[in-house]
Amino acid sequence: MGQAIIVLLGVTVITFLLLDLLNTQGGGVARQILGSKAPQSQLIAWNHQNGFDKPFYVQFWKYLTRLLSGNLGYSYHYNQSVSSLLSDELPRDIVLGGISLILSLAIAIPVGVAQAVKRNKPVDHGLTAVSFVLYSMPPYAVAILLVQIFAISTHVFPATVTTSGNGWSAVFSDFSAQILPIISLTLVSYAYFSRYMRSSAIDTLAQDYIRTARAKGLSERMVLSRHLLRNSLLTVITLVGLSLPVVITGTVITESVFNDPGVGFTYVTAAQNYDYEYMLTVTVLVGVLTVLGNLLADMAYAMLDPRIRY
Repeated sequence: MGQAIIVLLGVTVITFLLLDLLNTQGGGVARQILGSKAPQSQLIAWNHQNGFDKPFYVQFWKYLTRLLSGNLGYSYHYNQSVSSLLSDELPRDIVLGGISLILSLAIAIPVGVAQAVKRNKPVDHGLTAVSFVLYSMPPYAVAILLVQIFAISTHVFPATVTTSGNGWSAVFSDFSAQILPIISLTLVSYAYFSRYMRSSAIDTLAQDYIRTARAKGLSERMVLSRHLLRNSLLTVITLVGLSLPVVITGTVITESVFNDPGVGFTYVTAAQNYDYEYMLTVTVLVGVLTVLGNLLADMAYAMLDPRIRY
């Protein structure tokens, strides 16, 4: 927990410094809000009114106290608070990233174990080829292929996500439009997890306790489920913990292809429009999720491996 506090503070300081440097170049936020033809006097007045002309440490302390009080800032580009923007957009990312993560794990774990058991056999080679193809393809290429096959050629699913409405109701009111984005992220994540699961299961199969379990007469099903699977999951748990922030940020490209107005899509727009407060808040949020993911992974280690205690 002490390390988590230091990491979060470091992420906040570095991000705030980088965005502060960005803001001082070419007018930054003031230029974006007032327009490219605004005179320098107006830019100076706007920066003074909003506190952007104060020293870095003064601005950072003001931001930190505001953040600790629950105030995430105000988006000048969207003309609304950052907290209201996130409340509208986060449901889309949670549904898209969360479901795809669960589905990819549900497919990758048994497939990885099957590949380890059938190592160097035709089944293993075939599944390895599929994983390599999906892993090497850029996420946008997978998304475009799915659009071509299931939206343009067969008209099974919509090609884009509707942008009407906000929050959870908007996501589930037209859930069919979320199918292709979910499948796209699932395929890419599956290839990533299955390779690690296969390698971990192969290492576990070579351990003495696996041979001992088989020598004691346990069925292959009991050996795989009780001894192999549980110990092989330690590596995957680490990846899942690190994937927690990807639920929010890993959807940037996919949301752009499917025109899905989530946090990732809005983050790109914010970067293009010097939306200082929104970029800073999302970056800090990713830092929080990264620390939280690692903490949950550490807790899961002790649950899976009785040799680990804290």
